[in-house]
Amino acid sequence: MTLDRWHQLTYWPLIAASLAFIVAYSWQVIADLGGTGFSLARAVMIMTWIVFAVDYLVQLSLARPRGTWFRRHLFDLCVVVIPALRPLRLLKALTVLHVLQRTAGAALRARIAVYGAGAALTLIWVAALTVLEAERDAPDANITSFGDALWWAFVTITTVGYGDYTPVTAWGRVIAVLLMTGGIAVVGVVSATFASWVLEKAAAGADDAGEPATRGQIRALAAQIDDIAVRLGRPGGDASSPDQPPNP
Repeated sequence: MTLDRWHQLTYWPLIAASLAFIVAYSWQVIADLGGTGFSLARAVMIMTWIVFAVDYLVQLSLARPRGTWFRRHLFDLCVVVIPALRPLRLLKALTVLHVLQRTAGAALRARIAVYGAGAALTLIWVAALTVLEAERDAPDANITSFGDALWWAFVTITTVGYGDYTPVTAWGRVIAVLLMTGGIAVVGVVSATFASWVLEKAAAGADDAGEPATRGQIRALAAQIDDIAVRLGRPGGDASSPDQPPNP
């Protein structure tokens, strides 16, 4: 078994596990489950944790050298340790979109833009669920419904911060800090990608005839003219053939 073969075998199962986790977690928080429903949702989330843990351990055992692989795959370790990051694995499903397979630069920008938008929506959804779970039963809490939590997540990730809904628990404030940090990073990446696209379009549509010539270009052109003049005849306008001597 090789690492590439393992990736091929576990690609879709891991995406399905990520989807199962977000569905189970959303059901648990939004419906405020108890009893059998709560136990069922928890069982699904524990199973997804086992799947991700086994995947990480197998990859680590197959990797060569292991130390280098470990340093380059810290995000995979975070996915195992922090359950809220598991839905981000769903973004890997976007790599199968053939519409993104255009030129190298366009494909890269399109992929970054889609990943950025997907990461932002995923962060908003997970942060809304997490902050609602942390805040709902706290004294003096004003985030007590999923609608309030979703609105709070939207204004927080954009760093707008209207202040109409604020977390009062320590864990809720930690979530707010992480969400604002992630929002700044996502907005920065998407903005840079859009700026790169605009610059490429502007460069592609530029009219060379309207651009001023540089001094270097003028000197190079003058040298070429002098060279042509020498080949045609003597400098100064004598156009006699260079193969025949000029008349005395």
